[in-house]
Amino acid sequence: MANKISDKDQKQMAVPATRAGRFMRMAKMAGGVTGGMLAEGTRQLAAGKRPKVRDMLLTPGNAKRVADQLSAMRGAAMKVGQILSMESDQFLPKELADILAQLRSNAHSMPAKQLEQALVEAYGEDWQYEFYHFNGVPIAAASIGQVHRVTTVDGADIVLKIQFPGIDKSIDSDVDNIAALLGATGLLPESIDLQPLLEDAKQQLHDEADYLKEAKYLQSFAKALADDQRFTVPQYHKQFSTRKILAMDYVEGEAIEEVAKLDQQERNRVMTCLIELALRELFELRLIQSDPNFANYLYNSSNKKIVLLDFGASRKLKANFVNHYRQLAAAAIEGDGEKILSAAEKLGYQLNEASDDYQQLVLKLFLIALEPLREDIEYDFSNTDLANRLAELSNDVGDFKEFWQAPPTDILYLHRKIGGMFLMASKLNAQVNVYRLIKPWL
Repeated sequence: MANKISDKDQKQMAVPATRAGRFMRMAKMAGGVTGGMLAEGTRQLAAGKRPKVRDMLLTPGNAKRVADQLSAMRGAAMKVGQILSMESDQFLPKELADILAQLRSNAHSMPAKQLEQALVEAYGEDWQYEFYHFNGVPIAAASIGQVHRVTTVDGADIVLKIQFPGIDKSIDSDVDNIAALLGATGLLPESIDLQPLLEDAKQQLHDEADYLKEAKYLQSFAKALADDQRFTVPQYHKQFSTRKILAMDYVEGEAIEEVAKLDQQERNRVMTCLIELALRELFELRLIQSDPNFANYLYNSSNKKIVLLDFGASRKLKANFVNHYRQLAAAAIEGDGEKILSAAEKLGYQLNEASDDYQQLVLKLFLIALEPLREDIEYDFSNTDLANRLAELSNDVGDFKEFWQAPPTDILYLHRKIGGMFLMASKLNAQVNVYRLIKPWL
C-alpha cells in the first residue's frame, strides 16, 4: 500500500476555504487594480497625456491581476471568469477577454494538506486502508476539484474526483462579489446586464458542486448509451462516493485533439458521432452535457470509442423549450426570417419591442450560427470563417444597447454546447453533413 500524499512535482496553489480568506483575495484584486490604475496614470502623465479612467483600468496588467485572483480562488469565482470569457467576450474589452480566456484551462491543484483533509472528511482518519494505492499527483484539475487515480483493495482501477474545500459554501457570495467588483472597477462595461445569467450560474454551480447529483447524470448517460458501441461512459462506484467525492472507473484514452492526426474518414466519423449525440441529448433525452470543454472527451485508439467525462454541467431542458428550438432550427433551414424571429421570441428573446434593425441583426446571427445545418452538404469545418463572421457581427450588438439583453439561459447553455461541437469539428479538421443528422429530429 502506497498512499502517502506528497507535494512533489505538483503545480499547486492553496484554495482559500473560508469566507474571510476569499474576501482577502478579492480585496487583493481590487487593491492591485487600483494600484495599476495609479501607475498607468502616472506613466501617461509623464508622457504628456491626459489619462482617461477607462484607459487606466483596461491595461493588460490589470486584466492579468483579475484573472490571477479568480484563478487562485477557483470555484464560483473562476467560473464567473469563464462565463464572462466564453459567453460575452464580444462585449468585453479585448485585454480582459484575452486574459480571462486563460481560466478555461487552469490546472492548479490543492496542496497535500488540503487534499488529506478532504480524504479524512470523506473516509475517516484511516482513509489509506480504503485503497491499495492512491496516486497523490492529480491527473486533472479544474475550477471545482481535481482527479486522482486509485486502485481499490479489490483491484479495481478507479478515479476520485475530489472537490476543493469550501467551494460549495462560497458560490453565492463569490458570484455576487466578483460581479460587483468587476463592475465597480470598470472592467465590466455598465451596458451589460448579466444578472439573469449570473443568478442562473449560481444554481448551475450548486448543482455542479453536488457530486451525488452528478452521479445521477453519469448513470443517466450510461443507461442511455449502454447499447451504443461508439461511446464509453465510466462506471459509477457508489461505495467510494460522497457529496464532495465522485468515484468512477478509470478509462484509457488520448486527448480528443489527437484525432486531428488521423485520416479524414476517422476525423469525420468521430465528429459525426459527437454531433449526433448532441442532437440526441437535445431532442430525445432533453438532457445536455452543457460543457463542451475538450478535456471532457477522450479517444481510445484501440477500440475507436469516444470516452465521455464530467457530467456535472448537465442541464435538463423543458419539452416546450425543445419544441421551440425545433421550430427555430426548421425555420433556419427554410431560411424563413419571420419564423426564426417568432421561434426566438418563444424561446425568451425580447424582440417584439425591438427595432427592425436589431431584429435583422439577431436574424443574421442565428443564420450564421446555424449555417452548418442549413444545407445538405458535407460542411467543411476546417475551411470556414464562421467564427470570425459571428464575432464581427456580434460587435454590432453594442450599437443597440437599449435592446440588448443577456441571452435566455437555456439558449445560452445549448448554444455553448453546439458552438463547442462546431469548434471541435474545426479543431479536428472534420467534414460533417449536419443537415442529415438534424433533419430526422425536425
